[in-house]
Amino acid sequence: MSASASLAMTHLVPLAKELDEDKVTPGVLGFIVFAVMALAVWGLMKSMNRHMGRVDFEESAEPRSGAEDVAVADGGTTSAT
Repeated sequence: MSASASLAMTHLVPLAKELDEDKVTPGVLGFIVFAVMALAVWGLMKSMNRHMGRVDFEESAEPRSGAEDVAVADGGTTSAT
């Protein structure tokens, strides 16, 4: 653990001792972690929507059959072996 994380934990441990030993709560640290994760998800969703808005996809009018796909992938030549 880094020095700052260790120092933070030493300050948080006495706060936990003040609580009732029979009661388990997430506390302020749990709320902060949840809030940070929620903000991260919100930012990622906003970024994804912006990137999906830039996608320019045009669907072809008629779907090709499997034999035509092979011919296109083969360079336009078909071989009967």
